[in-house]
Amino acid sequence: MIELIGFDGDDTLWHSELYYRAANQAFEAIVGRYVDLADAGLHDRLLATERANLKLFGYGAKGMTLSMLEAAFEVTGGRIGAADLHRIVGIGKEVMTHPVELLPGIREAVEAVAREVPVVLVTKGDLFHQEAKVAASGLADLFKRIEIVSEKDARAYSRVLAEFGVAPERFAMVGNSLRSDIEPVVRLGGWGVHMPYEVTWAHELENGLEPAHRERIAAVEAPAGIPRAVGVLRARAALGD
Repeated sequence: MIELIGFDGDDTLWHSELYYRAANQAFEAIVGRYVDLADAGLHDRLLATERANLKLFGYGAKGMTLSMLEAAFEVTGGRIGAADLHRIVGIGKEVMTHPVELLPGIREAVEAVAREVPVVLVTKGDLFHQEAKVAASGLADLFKRIEIVSEKDARAYSRVLAEFGVAPERFAMVGNSLRSDIEPVVRLGGWGVHMPYEVTWAHELENGLEPAHRERIAAVEAPAGIPRAVGVLRARAALGD
């Protein structure tokens, strides 16, 4: 049987990507004063800069802001003014301080799952920002443990499971990202509940899931479907025992 359920944070428990999309729009408005956005390919340039900087800055608003400053300087050939660079810093601060708004029904869903199986929160990003969001969410009391990691990969999940003494095939992860929340877990032999968010960062859309993995994944459209999906996966896991 599945003995432990993990939940992602951003865009699974609370809204996040919408704030980053608004930040990107504000960023484009600033840089658009200096260059033609279409000709400059600003969206793709920023995405490439963020990807290149992940190993240096990690995920989150701080890394996004530094990448915005770098991309703005490069795209404008250094012509962007100091005042506009300061405005870009302000965009990052706004993302860091946005209100934490839970997805409708998510608390009830986590509570329902937690009545049947222990639950843990496994989220990635800037430690300070993630800690603040967890505290503001009011959900911390539901989780047996809260793990904030720099990257969600097989090594990170293996470490968490080893600390709990839980085999991968007895673990399921609930999240919106196939790349970060689902693929690493099912490749280890675990299970996944995929709940797509209305918008997703392009980097998180990429994944290497194969058709054979699909039987280990249950898809839901909203938090209300999570408890039943977990039940379905627990039944499948039990049949394999």
